[in-house]
Order: sequence, then C-alpha cells, then structure tokens
Amino acid sequence: MDKAEIIRTVNRVLAREFELDEAALTPTARFGEDLGLDSLDAVDMVVVLEQAFKVRLRGAYAADKIRTLGDLYGFIEDLTQNSKLKTQN
Repeated sequence: MDKAEIIRTVNRVLAREFELDEAALTPTARFGEDLGLDSLDAVDMVVVLEQAFKVRLRGAYAADKIRTLGDLYGFIEDLTQNSKLKTQN
C-alpha cells in the first residue's frame, strides 16, 4: 500500500466515523485542536484504523507521539510495511 492510498483510506475512515469534512483532513491537522477529537474519540479511531489496515496500533512504539494527521499517515505507512505488527485476521 502506497502513501497516497494510506492517506485516502485514513481520511475516508475518519470522515465517516467522526463526521468530519474531508477538506479539514490535512497533514498538519491536529486531532484535538483542529478536528475536535478527544481522548474517547482516539480509542474509537484506533479501532477503526486497525480494522481498515489490518495492523495493530495499540501498544505500538511511538504511537503516543502522533499529534497530526501527517504523523498518523507516516506511522501507518511504517506499520503496514512491518509484517510482524500485522493482526492475525
């Protein structure tokens, strides 16, 4: 999966799950400040992204350093290329 496909998938999933305007989903968008997501939304976000990408985000190293959508895109790109973190689905 290339980075453009990851970006499209993340944006589609987040827009649908949280009723966000896709125009607001830019690499510099911050989850709380720009998108209005809170800590409970973060839990839901992890679940829907794990399902969409078939990777395990919980407990992954550096997950706590994700502040923007750009951070998230890069993080998921790294995870999808690392087969030992893929879920057993």
